[in-house]
Amino acid sequence: MTINTAVAADHNAPPITAELAKFVAEHPSKGWSDAVEHEAHRTFLNWLGCAIGAAKHEAVESALAAVNMLAPAQQATIAGRAERVDMANAALLNGISSHTFDFDDTHLKTIIHPAGPVASAVMALAETQNSSGRQVMDALVLGIDVACRMGNLVYPQHYDRGWHITGSTGTLGAAAACARLLGLNAQQTAMALGIGASQPVGLREQFGTMTKPFHPGGAARAGLMSALMAKHGFTSSARALEAPRGWAQVLSTKYDWREAQDELGQRFEISFNAYKPFACGIVIHPSIDACAQLRAQGVKAEEVKSIELRVHPLVLELTGKKTPQDGLQGKFSVYHGCAVGLIFGRAGEEEFSDHIVRREDVVSLRDKVQAVVDTSVREESVYVTAHLNDGRSVKVHVEHAIGSLQKPMTDADLEGKFHDLSDPILGAERVNAILKSCWNLGQAPNLQSLLALLKP
Repeated sequence: MTINTAVAADHNAPPITAELAKFVAEHPSKGWSDAVEHEAHRTFLNWLGCAIGAAKHEAVESALAAVNMLAPAQQATIAGRAERVDMANAALLNGISSHTFDFDDTHLKTIIHPAGPVASAVMALAETQNSSGRQVMDALVLGIDVACRMGNLVYPQHYDRGWHITGSTGTLGAAAACARLLGLNAQQTAMALGIGASQPVGLREQFGTMTKPFHPGGAARAGLMSALMAKHGFTSSARALEAPRGWAQVLSTKYDWREAQDELGQRFEISFNAYKPFACGIVIHPSIDACAQLRAQGVKAEEVKSIELRVHPLVLELTGKKTPQDGLQGKFSVYHGCAVGLIFGRAGEEEFSDHIVRREDVVSLRDKVQAVVDTSVREESVYVTAHLNDGRSVKVHVEHAIGSLQKPMTDADLEGKFHDLSDPILGAERVNAILKSCWNLGQAPNLQSLLALLKP
């Protein structure tokens, strides 16, 4: 059997591992603008609301049952639950719950959901370290920067190959954040990144199942463990990210090293985070927005003969399920998204419940939606035409959906979303206190008061 060892590779890649490690270890605390600082608080708040909202979901219940078989030490909090587990499994469980509703933050350039892996790992470690809110914010910003810069470096080829980029880059972001929280030096941080580089998590085949939210949870746990191992002297390659057989060149045919280096310490990727008004894959959002606009114009579901979509190719590749059978599958059906957008004028978690996915009127309208790929349409856009029974046609073009960087959710919108997710778990009065704590987290001496509020 012949083995081809002459795989094309860049043997002259810059020292990305060392450069990112030095940045994470040595960048000044709060070394960014007030706008970046505010976005960090928005990111944390949105992540926490998503984690609390799904705390009782069957995916979390199943994962917790498995974790409890390991008899974990009661070190850390699971948001929205009374149980405590060891910090590694708290990172896992909070990462799972934060992504279960597919309602979390999105770095639109790469469609990474960065807070899931990074914030889940940071909060678990910060609780056991009694870290300050300032330390948590620093770790969050820097960890997300590493994850998203590495995503920029390999996207879209890495994603097109089938990797779930949230998990594969999230391990690196979580490792970087935890290294910062532990106060590791540049060499130790490089080892943490190297250990994390051997643990990419997530395949796109798993979308529409409980294993998709496992990816950010698994990445959070792996990144946390990578940093802890590096703290205690565990070694890795000092070129684990850029070497010919390292993370980037193994996992992608594209590796643009400049994406990791350009404006490092000046441009922060958390600035390009967006937040979802709809609880599903981001590429469906323009179609839901358009159908909600049809409803606002007076179009009723019973009047519709058919709905025609012109969409970017990625929409059908990611969300082309025509006949979803449950809520998780519904999140990957542009057809279902359009149906609930027109019927309800919204697409929160309830609209992606098993009950709504199977409801007769929703199924009937879903079957009338036709999606056509048009390569001239951008990912963030859609052209929708509703053909009515009386012969009229109503058209809507969405250039940028609600929740995009061009039409961002306001702080008040995020608070409303937080209440919708968390009030059923913790009650409105407690949620108000949590929101206040989140907005002021950067000034908190530790996380103890916030963590106390997260238990039902």
